Amino acid sequence: MRLSELGGKEIVNLNDGGRLGIIADSDLVIDEKSGKILALLVPDRRSQIKIFGFNERSGIEIPWSSIRKIGNDMIIIELDEENRSRRIYTV
Repeated sequence: MRLSELGGKEIVNLNDGGRLGIIADSDLVIDEKSGKILALLVPDRRSQIKIFGFNERSGIEIPWSSIRKIGNDMIIIELDEENRSRRIYTV
């Protein structure tokens, strides 16, 4: 699968049906040696803060192992509430 094929897909959590974002708005964590994707970083749209002209974003880190299905329009992940709350990041 190519990175361009992931673009525009919505990310949905299998456990609660929550819509987490769209892959076009997300960043990827990639292992530099193997080139494999380790995680998706999905920004929380409600938490953008502008400080000194820079946007500070926070969101959720989704391990690649949590992805259950990549369909035509969406990516289904399985992330329970405990893991979801522990995987917050700030950029």
